[in-house]
Amino acid sequence: MVKNNDEEVTVMKVRRSDRLVDMTRYLLERPRTLISLKFFAQRYDSAKSSISEDLGILKRTFQDRGTGILETVPGAAGGARFIPYILREDAQKFIEQIIHEVNDESRLLPGGYVYLSDLLSRPDVLRQVGRLIATQYLNQDVDTVMTVATKGIPIAQSVATFLNVPFVIVRNDSHITEGSTVSVNYVSGSSKRIEKMELSRRSLKEGAHVLVVDDFMKGGGTLNGMASLIKEFDASLVGMTVFAEGEFSGEHRLVDHYTSLIKVNAVNPNDQTITAQPGNYLTTVFGKEMGSK
Repeated sequence: MVKNNDEEVTVMKVRRSDRLVDMTRYLLERPRTLISLKFFAQRYDSAKSSISEDLGILKRTFQDRGTGILETVPGAAGGARFIPYILREDAQKFIEQIIHEVNDESRLLPGGYVYLSDLLSRPDVLRQVGRLIATQYLNQDVDTVMTVATKGIPIAQSVATFLNVPFVIVRNDSHITEGSTVSVNYVSGSSKRIEKMELSRRSLKEGAHVLVVDDFMKGGGTLNGMASLIKEFDASLVGMTVFAEGEFSGEHRLVDHYTSLIKVNAVNPNDQTITAQPGNYLTTVFGKEMGSK
């Protein structure tokens, strides 16, 4: 038997084609986790030199297909680590697809709100949203992903999966099962009301690097509240990314540095129209617009 991360596997001699398939699956299921050459050699009853050649094939294929980066670490304690990302072309294509779906008059709700819940319940959408946000923080240390209940939860789970870190859920009321909590008061960006959010003391460690994600932002009050909560834990804010930002008519938002995948520019309840466009994600992550000089 061979152990890796408390998992036991049966040693078996396999063909290279089968080995490549299994290695790919194993790495994709464990993003950002260093897997030793010794483990793979024992798992497939193969020489380390053969495993190194296999990893070279996977590294080239992952890069060519825009699947991610396969880092190889030399030395006795070395191995391979898969880091997922998305190419700009694929990111832009996905964002354009989402904009097309959002620009649908049937999504307009009373009060000028836009219905997005169905998009954020689809595995194909959530998987790509997770890849996009994980790509943005590719070279930054992230220990925890934070969101607020409830619509941001699937986004946080997807991002946390690609970054291979835990996610925590901030709530507006305490649950007895979470033990003692830390709470902050914050100003709602749109209504200017004083709200309260709280998080279990056990959820976040002092000094943690926290990435904040959410489904929708208007005035930025909720994001600003989570930033204040992070300070209460003596943790640090890595960044803020939202699926969509709405048009804001106030003087200024309560947060300045954030990223959005899409932006809903105008909602007109009178003629039942919605106007959406790309947010600042593409230029923030990849630089100038495609095709520009």
